[in-house]
Amino acid sequence: MSVLAVEDSWSRIEAWLRRHAPVSHALLRPPAAPSDIETAERALGVGFHPDLVASLRCHDGVELEDGAPVLAYYGPPSGIADIVKSATFLRGIGTDLAQDGLDEDDEDYDELSSYWHHDWLLITLGIGWQSSDGLFLSCRPGPNWGRLGRYFDEDAPSFTPWPSLRHALADYADALESGGPFNGRIPLAVDGVLLWEDERTTISDPVSPLALAAAAGEPEQPSLVEPPAPAEVRPADGGQARLVFVRHRGPARPPLPAQPDLLFAENLTPAELLRRLGALPDTVRPRTRERAEQAADSPWAAYRPLVRAGSVGGWAYATQEGGTAQFSRPEVLRAVSADTRAVALTKRGPEVRLTITEDGVPDPEAARHVMSPREGNIRMPGSARLARRLGVDPWPGSSAAYTRLLAELEQGYGIAHRPDDDADTELTSALLLPVLDDIDPEEPRYVTQVRDFDLAALVERTPPARLRTAIAAQLARLAAESYIDVYDEVADALARIGRGERVDLALDGPLDLRIRTLAAEAWAARQPVHPAWRGDGGPVTPDDSSAWVLRESAARALREFVLLPVPAAAETILHQRMSVHWRTELAADLETS
Repeated sequence: MSVLAVEDSWSRIEAWLRRHAPVSHALLRPPAAPSDIETAERALGVGFHPDLVASLRCHDGVELEDGAPVLAYYGPPSGIADIVKSATFLRGIGTDLAQDGLDEDDEDYDELSSYWHHDWLLITLGIGWQSSDGLFLSCRPGPNWGRLGRYFDEDAPSFTPWPSLRHALADYADALESGGPFNGRIPLAVDGVLLWEDERTTISDPVSPLALAAAAGEPEQPSLVEPPAPAEVRPADGGQARLVFVRHRGPARPPLPAQPDLLFAENLTPAELLRRLGALPDTVRPRTRERAEQAADSPWAAYRPLVRAGSVGGWAYATQEGGTAQFSRPEVLRAVSADTRAVALTKRGPEVRLTITEDGVPDPEAARHVMSPREGNIRMPGSARLARRLGVDPWPGSSAAYTRLLAELEQGYGIAHRPDDDADTELTSALLLPVLDDIDPEEPRYVTQVRDFDLAALVERTPPARLRTAIAAQLARLAAESYIDVYDEVADALARIGRGERVDLALDGPLDLRIRTLAAEAWAARQPVHPAWRGDGGPVTPDDSSAWVLRESAARALREFVLLPVPAAAETILHQRMSVHWRTELAADLETS
């Protein structure tokens, strides 16, 4: 199948811009003079590929102003001056990073093994409109002559599926005329300007990590059976027994003392402390530390935090045995310290913190923060828990600080607790459904632009009641796109919003629990599939993970609409909209509100 000449594709592009995006059309620069192209070739010592020469003879790039036509993520086309400047700059960096032993005359030479090849030309200016990323064209004679590649300053260069600039411009023209994707993005004409949007879709029924966890069940504690005594081994022919020497390792180092994150709450019972932490009722049961760690590492936990709770003196305490750290989060400390006092001692590598919170208010004067430098050159053997069992301590300074602060708790607050003392005790324990991150209505953020849309102007010209109704309609559209409207709690909240009624988001209320569950689903779905090097995520696929992340994001947008002023919530809602036609839909919502 033949591909249109560069000039023909540019004619199609110009016609579409002239009709649909005149502002962008006006920013196309005039054709480059042949003498200017020849001067650039001599300056760079590179013969420009005919496709590039033809493109520059149509337009010498674009004016770098708001509204300039761009090639989706790859940015605006470069003019001759941009090409010379970019090539000179990138060659300088490439010279500094040149690798020894690369011979271009070798038949096995890989052109992409260079940071920047002498015969590459950056022909677009990328997202940032500078020489840090974009499309490059190979002008090196050989099998890659005329191929297009992608360059990003923090990644290795690679070739695109387009075999030439001619193919890329033909696809660009096709995308404009058909409204189809170009490099995964959809072209739109908005107020005379060419814009590009991501058309996102999601699956309607993603695999639930929490359902899989429930089906898996908690692993049973392995039985501790004494190994049988060694039996005398005799040859089958009845001969004499032989003495066999077996090489074994020397005595292991004694394990280090346990130093888990600790949380103390004055005058609470362990059961109440677990409730405030978000304990899932059907996971509450007595567990030793070993049993809790085993459960936290199993599929049953689904990457949720697991804690054990006990009491010491007049304090309830909790130790975190697995999952994402919770006791340093202000949301958690506020919930636990309601009408009482909470003390948290947490340790992360070199960092140890002591936090005191009373009735939701932290006491900065009583807080302690210790940062300990690494001592020696000990490497962590896999995990902190394994390091402790092997007797390896890469951060002895923070371990000493933890011990010191724990002793100070006994002196200052009467809290006499040693984490190792209850290791074999079956304390009440549970998985947590973590509380949500703070959204502070007293400090809302106001974003003036969202997806190249002037949100500030919309807010200024629209009466508040009308704006609220329109943004509520956008929220309902987002809920339908992400499928969170299938949940009764969300559907009820949307109906109440539509009627202008109050929505209850109280802690542990139905809507709060639903949104927290969606956050737990998203977190659990992300872990086995991201990053990609973790390998096969099993029954949870990247599509499942993306679906749960989108649901969590849409649920956060709902929560912001309930808690924040409409202009602040509007930014999140519009940013999360999945349809590329959200601007048209917003205009219709404003007309009918």
